[in-house]
Amino acid sequence: MHASLLLFFSLLVTIPALAQAPPQIDNRMYVIIANSSAERIESDIRTLAGFGTRNTFSDTTSSTRGIGAARRWIESEFNSISASCGGCLEVSAQRNLIEEGSSSRAVQDVSVVNVLAIQRGTRYPDRYVIMSGDIDSRNSSGSDGEGDAPGANDNASGMAGVLEAARLLSAYDFPTSIIYVGLSGEEQGLWGGAHMASVAVEEGWDIVGVLNNDMIGNIEGVDGVIDNSTFRVFSEPTPVTETDRERASRRFAGGEVDGVSRQLARYVERMTTIYFTNLDAKMIYRLDRFGRGGHHRPFNDAGFPGIRIMETHENYTRQHQNIRTEDGIVYGDVIEGVNFEYASRLTAVNAVALAGLAWAPPEPNQVRIGGAVRPSTTLQWDGVDDPNLTGYKIWWRDTTAPQWTHSRLVGTDVTQYTLEGMVIDNYLYGVSAVGKDGNESVVVFPSGSLSR
Repeated sequence: MHASLLLFFSLLVTIPALAQAPPQIDNRMYVIIANSSAERIESDIRTLAGFGTRNTFSDTTSSTRGIGAARRWIESEFNSISASCGGCLEVSAQRNLIEEGSSSRAVQDVSVVNVLAIQRGTRYPDRYVIMSGDIDSRNSSGSDGEGDAPGANDNASGMAGVLEAARLLSAYDFPTSIIYVGLSGEEQGLWGGAHMASVAVEEGWDIVGVLNNDMIGNIEGVDGVIDNSTFRVFSEPTPVTETDRERASRRFAGGEVDGVSRQLARYVERMTTIYFTNLDAKMIYRLDRFGRGGHHRPFNDAGFPGIRIMETHENYTRQHQNIRTEDGIVYGDVIEGVNFEYASRLTAVNAVALAGLAWAPPEPNQVRIGGAVRPSTTLQWDGVDDPNLTGYKIWWRDTTAPQWTHSRLVGTDVTQYTLEGMVIDNYLYGVSAVGKDGNESVVVFPSGSLSR
């Protein structure tokens, strides 16, 4: 053989294989979106509102009224969904006794019950993505267990979204587990979420993220705006559990808006941009609404990534109100205040985000960065052992940009990469793992530094 040909074939052998470019979209997502049913969501919301009240202190023995009837119906719906997929859901209840006087809102002893359905992952059974809604409702008084509190939007809409997401995603298998959950005691102090988060800590759950849905059905704001084309994603900037050392390091390395919950919010925004038309996610740089709380917060308090997904324009005359008419204003959280098509679209956003995270490889761990006083930036990370992995993406953005804007795909055997001509001071950087089907993990912001 000619010497030049020998050299050519030698180069083919020694040059490392480049990363196989994955598809830019996963067409299964469009099927999931199309199958989200406004009619089923309307039926579920009407059923939940039809229990009259779901106040935490309401009747637990009646089959037609009160929170007991509501949570038993939710459990039966999860069991029905599971029967349709050959028993793919593990349905259970978490119970926690709140004693009278343990807080200012604990006006009597009450059993707080969460209803869970776990779709167990095929490869990572103890790794979870979670979608939550609230079972309970309230009127003007949070401790009124007798008066009507239909809670059609707050939060039958979010609970109906959880049930619909279970219907949509139970048709598929995922490497990572998905938990669909109705949490209780939200209106009295986030009791159900606090209990579930404590169980997660005690049992060592690996939680990728919590998508808390609280009011996803109203499009007519108290500010007079009617808007069905946007929704809000609330996220805290950095974990409240970070150490003093981590906080001090951030002063010099950056990352003030790059905590795990903020990366989860960016993920939802990006998936919405890719797969939805005429729907925009508005990232809100707050833990929650001003001075208020939601059921993602207990998970944040425990150090887990968690965000709140909800409508953009709230209507306070339809929240936490006795049903009445005063001065021509109709008060009360009734069925007429819910836009079922909008709730269906926001449910589909959740389903697509859950599916993307559950199909994607796990995110890389121990991402480190270096490049001080150099004309280049180097990132290093621990490799991911996953048969679906096709490579890693190096991400960067301007320090003032809200979303990751640029990326470079590298191979599965690469765990360190240098971006030549990129001054570390001028950008923020991260790394994600990419699957062969195009689904990606959340972006991981560097948590350590490389030696110079």
